[in-house]
Parts: sequence; C-alpha cells; structure tokens
Amino acid sequence: MVEGEGERLQKVLARAGYGSRRTCEILIDQGRVTIDGRVAHLGNRIDPAVNVVCVDGKLAPIVDGTIYFLVNKPTGVVTTAYDPQGRPSILELVHAPVRVFPVGRLDMDTEGLILVTNDGRLAHLLTHPSSGIQKEYLARVQGDPSPGALRRLREGVELEDGRTAPAQVSRVSEGLLRIVIHEGRNRQVRRMCEAIGHDVLRLVRTRIGPLSDPNLTPGSNRQLSQSEVRRLMDAVGMTKDIASTMPV
Repeated sequence: MVEGEGERLQKVLARAGYGSRRTCEILIDQGRVTIDGRVAHLGNRIDPAVNVVCVDGKLAPIVDGTIYFLVNKPTGVVTTAYDPQGRPSILELVHAPVRVFPVGRLDMDTEGLILVTNDGRLAHLLTHPSSGIQKEYLARVQGDPSPGALRRLREGVELEDGRTAPAQVSRVSEGLLRIVIHEGRNRQVRRMCEAIGHDVLRLVRTRIGPLSDPNLTPGSNRQLSQSEVRRLMDAVGMTKDIASTMPV
C-alpha cells in the first residue's frame, strides 16, 4: 500500500460501485477489505494500478482503464478483430475508447450475447475449460426432438472430437430447445443437435455465466455495471487466492 500518497481506499471502492464512501468505510472497518493480502484499515491509501484489493475475498475491479461491453451479435457478423473476406466484425459494433477484443467466439450464423473487453486476465479465465462457465442458448431445430433425443443431449453425445459433457436441456415449445453447456467447442450446440438428427435453424446465445439481458436488441451493446463485473469475477474464482502470489 502507499503511505502518504495515492488515493484513499474508500474513495476507490466507492468509484468501483461498492456504495457510498461511508458504506465503504464500514466495509473497511469490519475487516472485509484486504490490500495485497493484508487486512486494510481506515486511512490506507492505494495505487489502483499496483495494489491488489479484495472485498470479502473477491478481487475488486478497481483498475482504471478496464472496460467491458455486452454485445448482442446479429447474424452475418464475425467475432474476430479483422476478417480478410471483408465481413463485418463484432468490434465494429462497439465504439470503445481503447483497444478491445471479443471473449470467445460465436460463429457467423449464431446470434446473441458476447463479451468484449480489454481485460485479458478475466477473458482468459472466462474461456479456460476449467472455469466451467455456463452458456445458455435457444435453439430452433428442424422437427420436434423426442424425449429420448433430449435425454441423449443431457447425457452427452458422441462428436468427432469426443463425447460432450452432460448438458441442461429443456423443450420450450415445439422445435424450440433451451440448452445450457459449459464447454467451448467449435459450433458445439449445432453439432450436438445434428448428432440427434435435428439440424439447427436458428441459434441465439441468451446468457454467459451470470450475464443476460433480454432487452438488448441485435446489433446493440452496453457497458457492464460494476456489480456485473464483480459477478463475472466471482464466477471464474478471482478470489483472495490471488493474494498468495503477492510479496509479503
């Protein structure tokens, strides 16, 4: 922590969305805040770019310059920064003041939610297989899968790159399925449905971990709130374990 300079801890926490400065002072006074693994005290000052601050054991999103967008990708848009074929890129939908990148991918014909950020650490954790982050989709398929076909999806189906993990699958209406997976294979939901004999006609991702927004229209985006960023960090386990890597 910084002695005699830097910003007051309660001011930084208030800016990060933990409440008023008085509320943040109470958090500090209750011993719920740590700086570089040590319990913080009222009067502490920090450098947000250097110090690691946790609240209730969870990493606080206090670093200036990080930015997070939730984008509702329409069909025909690729999720790469640049496309040699000249197709529109997801980054053209986001007017960010800094360089950002998409977290994971949606194929060109798939619609729905995708995160765009410049936070490389969080992006890595969100896409790492060990994170187990759920992705929820609505899939309009050809025909109406039988209960047995739905059971196959739930239990896992054989694909050319191996058997899929068990999925959460429910029938919303005739030919419309809600599918929740936590793997990140290429075109996985489409291939799963093809494996049970029901090709996908339309596919929309409606949730990424704790994030959803039914009011976000195709082609639009919005910045995440600080509480949403904290929920993402919680989902990938960015906890006080980070303090173990800090010097003592």
